[in-house]
Order: sequence, then structure tokens, then C-alpha cells
Amino acid sequence: MATIRLLDDNELDDRARAVFDDIRKTRGTDFINNFWRALAHDSALLERTWQTIKQVMAPGALDPLTKEMVYIAVSATNGCDYCIHSHTASARAKGMSDAMLMELLAVVGMANETNRLANGLSVPVDDVFKVDAD
Repeated sequence: MATIRLLDDNELDDRARAVFDDIRKTRGTDFINNFWRALAHDSALLERTWQTIKQVMAPGALDPLTKEMVYIAVSATNGCDYCIHSHTASARAKGMSDAMLMELLAVVGMANETNRLANGLSVPVDDVFKVDAD
């Protein structure tokens, strides 16, 4: 159950309505998911979040599927059930297979385990791993 009521389109202020219109146009769908409907209570937050995610998730040095898979990895580590589901659906639409998802989650699980071990043991970073910024 949401901690805030999800807004219907007829309850939006003009600013939130403009963001929903842009989401629909950008994604080529009439569907607005529950995340955006919750954020619509604060149209400034909604607009800022949408503009930032649109920029960050756009094609760049990383392709869109890779970005979705990174989003899944971080969401799994942070325990965000909503983001795990929404970005898994998006990654599948971009070509992610079940085998890719399983391998991704195996890497995430291994990274979390070895991160905890390295941190718990306070293992010093090897000099050869350090990048000289000059």
C-alpha cells in the first residue's frame, strides 16, 4: 500500500500534467506508472526527477540496456522492489534475457558479499589498483 494516494490525471495541476504529457510523448505510451503518480503531489519534484532521469537514461557512452541493468543491480542492492520490477520490465523490452538477468544478479550478489568481506576486514587497496589522476 502506498504511503500517499496516487493521483489520477484529472487531479493534476498544470505543471504535473505537462510532465505526464512529456512522459507519454517520450515513452510513446499512454501509461503513467505509480511512481510518477505518487510524485505528482509535488509537481516541482516530479518535474525535476523526470528531467534528470530522462537525461541520465538517454543513450550515451552506455547503451540503454546496460543502463537498465545497472539500475536493476543498484535497485536489488538497495532493496527497492518497485524499481527492480519496473527496470526489469524495461530491460526485458530492450532485449534482456532470463539468462542475462540471472547472471546480473549473480554478479550483484557476489559483489555485495566481497564488498562486505573487504570492508569488514579493512583490506587496504593495492597501489596498482589506484589511478593516478595527473
